[in-house]
Amino acid sequence: MNAPLTHKDFTTSQEVRWCPGCGDYAILRVVTKTLAEIGATRENTAFVSGIGCSSRFPYYVESYGFHTIHGRAPAVATGLKLTNPELDVWVVTGDGDGLSIGGNHLLHALRRNVDLNILLFNNEIYGLTKGQYSPTSRVGTRSPSSPGGSTDMPLVPGQFAIGAGSKFYARAIDTDKVGLGEVLKASHAHKGASMIEIYQNCIVYNDNVFGGFTDKENVKDSQIKLVHGEPMVFGAEQNKGLAFDIKTMAITVVDANKHADEILVHDETNKVIAQLLIGMPRPQFPVALGVIFHQPADPFDKTYYNNHVSGMKRTGNIKDVLRKTTTWKVD
Repeated sequence: MNAPLTHKDFTTSQEVRWCPGCGDYAILRVVTKTLAEIGATRENTAFVSGIGCSSRFPYYVESYGFHTIHGRAPAVATGLKLTNPELDVWVVTGDGDGLSIGGNHLLHALRRNVDLNILLFNNEIYGLTKGQYSPTSRVGTRSPSSPGGSTDMPLVPGQFAIGAGSKFYARAIDTDKVGLGEVLKASHAHKGASMIEIYQNCIVYNDNVFGGFTDKENVKDSQIKLVHGEPMVFGAEQNKGLAFDIKTMAITVVDANKHADEILVHDETNKVIAQLLIGMPRPQFPVALGVIFHQPADPFDKTYYNNHVSGMKRTGNIKDVLRKTTTWKVD
């Protein structure tokens, strides 16, 4: 019996070429550690990426990988998953690659519920092409393409995912190895399209953009870590809670000691509350982290083979597939 793999077994000999201090290093380490913990194997794991700093990821994981073209990683990954449904397919993309040129492909991968683990690195900037503002950049962001400050309203990845029909959406922070590891495991366990938005610091072009809720002195009062079935409380003394105001149909912050009976209990299957959690504005509200929405459903590859290729035996041999394809004789 072979010994269990460790994170080192998923680490390649390739030189990692991200900027010193980039949040991608932390994400890479947690991903390789998680792969070992879930019992993944190198021959049954594939990473597919598009274009951008994050998209170098397949080079740095000792598994199968495909560095595709800008924005098209979900399309390539869909084909890969349909070709080999037993394969664990991970998609690595960024806020620019996945939500701008690749927005349409990402939308349909989520809508179809293709069994992909989608990691969206969000640093609110285009890093590889030297700092242009991205779809998630905040109003006023100064960059080479917006020296006077961006006037575009930013896209909220979670609202995009839920609106596209995603059955799994979670949030994590690059340097939170415990929180990120937990959502990676939950993503892998989910059958269907799962999207994890990872707040990732770009130390060169958008440094500390998330400092308001990631700096050590801000963490306890500016983050709420969601756990299914547990009350939504936060704060240095766990004295703040989230409640639902029926008059305004919105979430409010209440004193957890005085209004304990009003505090919401996290139900990750509740889409309405999930949408409210995703849209909570900063700094009035904390940033919701963890699995925000999870609703089990049959993945696309299962329904595809059940409905479209009934009776086709999965052999892994392309010749068998071609022989069983319908043909027509033209007189």
